[in-house]
Amino acid sequence: MDDKNQKVESTMEQKLKNLYDLQQVQTEINKIKSLRGELPLEVQDLEDELAGLQTRIANYKSEVKEYEQNIVNEKHKIAQSQEDIKKYQSQQDNVRNNREYDSLSKEIEFQSLEIELSEKHIREYTAEMENKKEFIEKAETVFAERSGDLNQKRSELNSIISETQKKEEELEAKKAEIEKLIEPRYLTAFNRISGNVRNGLAVVTIQRDACGGCFNKIPPQRQVDIRARKRIIVCEYCGRILVDAGLAEL
Repeated sequence: MDDKNQKVESTMEQKLKNLYDLQQVQTEINKIKSLRGELPLEVQDLEDELAGLQTRIANYKSEVKEYEQNIVNEKHKIAQSQEDIKKYQSQQDNVRNNREYDSLSKEIEFQSLEIELSEKHIREYTAEMENKKEFIEKAETVFAERSGDLNQKRSELNSIISETQKKEEELEAKKAEIEKLIEPRYLTAFNRISGNVRNGLAVVTIQRDACGGCFNKIPPQRQVDIRARKRIIVCEYCGRILVDAGLAEL
């Protein structure tokens, strides 16, 4: 074997080694992230729910104030109508003819209808206000419960992050260094495969004559080619990059 061929083989072997190392680091990062489980999503969902509740509570409280002000306004109208009725009744005692008396009677009747209308509005505003207050009370109870859940889950998440942050940062730094050694096309392929497979394994070793990702059997000659490390070979079933376990010892 001449020096040129030896150099090509050594270069391809190193490319495979780099991809294998990248996978090992990524797997460790994934393990750390799996410790967090669904906690980040649960925290985000609770934060969104609380923000929504807070907005609705604030809106309903604003509406309650409007109803309270409307009731005050209607009571003022009633008081004014009652004063007008008294005034018109007093004027009826001094009328000069039936026409004036009838005119004042109509004014009294109109003001009486205005009072009835205001009383109807007050009942409606009061009913709506009570409904809003009931919602606010229930929403504030839910808000307090969800806030407790959020604090607990934040505490759990922060505890996990504090325990693993240093290790994760070290792994991310190591991953970045390895990525610098890998050609862009291979790195793109690695990321694409990782994103398309269930367990995130883009590079797998041969295990018991089978693909370490999908566990389909690998023909003997293909296993020989993989161990030769002369080119990148992917599983014909799952598309993962196949390497031999001996790369770990390099």
